[in-house]
Amino acid sequence: MSTGPTSTKDVETVERFIAAPAEKIFDLLADPSRHRDIDGSGTVKASPDGSRRLALGDRFGMDMKMGIGYSMVSTVIEFDENRRIAWQSTSPIKVLGLVVGGRIWRYELEPTEGGTLVRESWDVSQERIKAMVRPMRAKTRENMEKTLARIEELVTA
Repeated sequence: MSTGPTSTKDVETVERFIAAPAEKIFDLLADPSRHRDIDGSGTVKASPDGSRRLALGDRFGMDMKMGIGYSMVSTVIEFDENRRIAWQSTSPIKVLGLVVGGRIWRYELEPTEGGTLVRESWDVSQERIKAMVRPMRAKTRENMEKTLARIEELVTA
């Protein structure tokens, strides 16, 4: 498996070994109704689309809150069963989508002895206005580390 993107100017990556099979972790990631459960930032509130298993090309909505409530729509742009899933998010409001959105959330799962090495990446290489989101890098890294910890809690409980 390719190790995928590493931390660069536009990509921040964190990783964690989780003592669970890749299939169990992937099932959690591929269900948008569970994203609130794994979100380390506390901004994900609900998936109005409900529970369903994602596939390449699927679109799903997410109700969010960071100070004020807002919505995002994401498209699954990478999908390799039990190994890799990524979605690109933007605003469902067309005019806002011209200014904000484009970031990619990517999860890569590498089965290893006794579990899975999980990598989460925040990729802003396609973000509309990179200068708006780059200052969020350190906080995003901290939140991604919390997300991987939450995933571990859920799949090893």
